[in-house]
Amino acid sequence: MKYVILIYTNAKNWEHPIFAQTPEFLALPDDERERLLREDDEVIREIHESGELVTAGALADPMNTMTVQRRDGAPMTTDGPYMEAKEQLAGFFVVDCETPERAAEIAGRFPDTRFSPIEVRPIMEMSGQEM
Repeated sequence: MKYVILIYTNAKNWEHPIFAQTPEFLALPDDERERLLREDDEVIREIHESGELVTAGALADPMNTMTVQRRDGAPMTTDGPYMEAKEQLAGFFVVDCETPERAAEIAGRFPDTRFSPIEVRPIMEMSGQEM
């Protein structure tokens, strides 16, 4: 089954890896920062080599976001994300895992979890019958 791993953060600078731009990460000693960057590389390499990684993407700064809704039958576009929140969706990974526990295990290995939440959600097939 496929799962999307959604990474949220409240970063000043929208470069990736996003956790490396947070004040909490930057306050760490050099050796701890280097260890976390290695951990990030390791988990990405592992899921790529195992075939579990389907795709991944980093999102641009939320200031470049448009929100589209229908009002009175016509599309209406506004600037910015819909949510008024400090944490915004920064990037995602799609993984194909045997169990939801494996998807959660992968998500938990990303250093981002130390600084912000990560959401894991199953991806429904078009039929929607698997859930």
